[in-house]
Amino acid sequence: MKKPILLAVALTASACGPQVHPIMRNGAVLPTRSEETVQRARADARSERARIAEERERTESAALASCAPATCEAVTRGEVALGMTEAQVLAATRTTPAAWETRGSGRTRVMSGQMDAAAPSDAVGELAYVSLQDGRVRSYTYREPHGFRIVARAADATLEGRAAAMAESLLRQGDDHAARGDLDAALDRYDRADVLRPGHPQTTLRIARTLDKALRPLEALMRYQQFLHQMELERIRAEGDVYANMAAAIAQARERVIVLERRR
Repeated sequence: MKKPILLAVALTASACGPQVHPIMRNGAVLPTRSEETVQRARADARSERARIAEERERTESAALASCAPATCEAVTRGEVALGMTEAQVLAATRTTPAAWETRGSGRTRVMSGQMDAAAPSDAVGELAYVSLQDGRVRSYTYREPHGFRIVARAADATLEGRAAAMAESLLRQGDDHAARGDLDAALDRYDRADVLRPGHPQTTLRIARTLDKALRPLEALMRYQQFLHQMELERIRAEGDVYANMAAAIAQARERVIVLERRR
């Protein structure tokens, strides 16, 4: 009867005795599970970056293999251009298909940029959409602070085209502020549009009307006179039906000039 008791005591003593640990050098630390997870994640990230870089290199090589000189230059600069293929768009934006959502089939396809921290962009700005027809870029749209800017013609991609598009966006913002009665904010947008696209009659007319409403007659008078001068130049240049279509605005501006001159 004593043997079982002695055995139990021995087992208890061994359980409470010193534990055996792996022999480690001074300063060495055993890796924890979390550290192992981090190391695996880093290794996976390195592998994924290498895969993406290899895919981009293949895409760029294919894009440059059979492109026109102007298109090749755009790809090298990192700019999307009209007439590009889908592969050339990927090469120009330094992206892979994973950065886009593509819809459509046959002759028409639309590439929509993912809206996250890795949103696709080229050297000009962040891209929202790229529309292709028959495998070639028909138009592309930038997402900008003032809204969206569409490039559908070669002129739209020039500095003048960009300035004109931004000016149009500022005019729309100014109109919204004017409709809400915030004349100071409206004038701010109109003035900025005037800097971007000087000598534009529609901008000058908006500024004149807003100054008139803000009871600033001298400034309004000068702007009305400037508008009439610009429209006279439009008539001389005979640019389409612009002058005829603005007949009512021209008549109103002339009336306001007469009224404001009488108040001086």
